Amino acid sequence: MFDIHCHILYGVDDGSGNLSDSLEMAKLAADSGTKAIIATPHCNIPATFDNYWNSDIESRFSALRQAVRECGIPIELYKGQEVFLSKKFEDHLEKGEFITLNDSRYMLVELDFRIDEETAVSRIGRLVSHGYVPIIAHPERYSCVIGDTEAVEKFRNAGALIQVNGGSLTGYFGSIIAKTAQRILYNGQADFVASDAHSQYRRTPDMTAVHEFICENYSYDYADILLKINPLKVIKNEII
Repeated sequence: MFDIHCHILYGVDDGSGNLSDSLEMAKLAADSGTKAIIATPHCNIPATFDNYWNSDIESRFSALRQAVRECGIPIELYKGQEVFLSKKFEDHLEKGEFITLNDSRYMLVELDFRIDEETAVSRIGRLVSHGYVPIIAHPERYSCVIGDTEAVEKFRNAGALIQVNGGSLTGYFGSIIAKTAQRILYNGQADFVASDAHSQYRRTPDMTAVHEFICENYSYDYADILLKINPLKVIKNEII
């Protein structure tokens, strides 16, 4: 498996707190069959986490990747961000403060959980107009998606791809979000399932149960598409 959404980079957001935690997360992921992780710290969240890409974050990422290799953990790390699409996100985009997933065409983006459908589609379209392919993180948690079965398709029609959280599928965020996530998969609207892991204890990068859930409730082929084939295409910057 390949995990395109994980808060494994230590000391920058509400994910891993230190290098030791990050190494435990990496080991847990590797033991569950994950071959690579894209580190995606929160970025551009107003008054919370800026994390615009800079030399400090680059150094922190390099140190983590080196430590993983020195510890012999069989997993590859790539850099990325989970970019919050604020009203004025283009100001930071033009300054080069956002990065894509492993320098690909794909950018992992997050929207306000209470955003209305029209505004969401508008911001997706604006990012697409700059030549990026947005991957919408955990849309099953957005109120406009929970309340409208057609919202996800509108996101896709605007040029976005869809990433569902593994924990959403298996009930971590409650039954309403679980049903919404399962509906997205049932309708064939999901392109990825990722861990969105924040620690080695809660919301972990272990995707064993998620893989089993998708295989049992959908199909082995769908599990391969969501957890292996499409995520690897992102890493290789191939067309999905």
